[in-house]
Amino acid sequence: MSERFYATGRRKTSVARVWVTPGGSGKITVNNKPAVEYFDATRIQSINEPLAVLAEDQTFDIWATVKGGGVTGQAGALRHGLARALVAADEDNRTAMRKAGLLTRDARMVERKKYGQPGARKRFQFSKR
Repeated sequence: MSERFYATGRRKTSVARVWVTPGGSGKITVNNKPAVEYFDATRIQSINEPLAVLAEDQTFDIWATVKGGGVTGQAGALRHGLARALVAADEDNRTAMRKAGLLTRDARMVERKKYGQPGARKRFQFSKR
């Protein structure tokens, strides 16, 4: 069996564990399903960004498990994890991935709801009298 490379990607509350096998047929499996069954077309396009940067779509088999959050967060986590795994496979990929902004973890999270208020930012109506 050929060597596999592993990386973890995160986005919002989603976590993706990604394994990359060089020299594969180019298939992407997410939670034991083909990626086209798990995600819609726009999210598939987002996931394929790291492969497009390298222009090596057909040389890797990708296997991933994704959990937490929603579909957008999961697709972003998978994209982040895939970029990190491709860097683990070949350190020369780092500059291209960094230039495309794929190695930066998007730290934006949902703001927590505060006690005594209806939401994170919303306040109850103020009454002077």
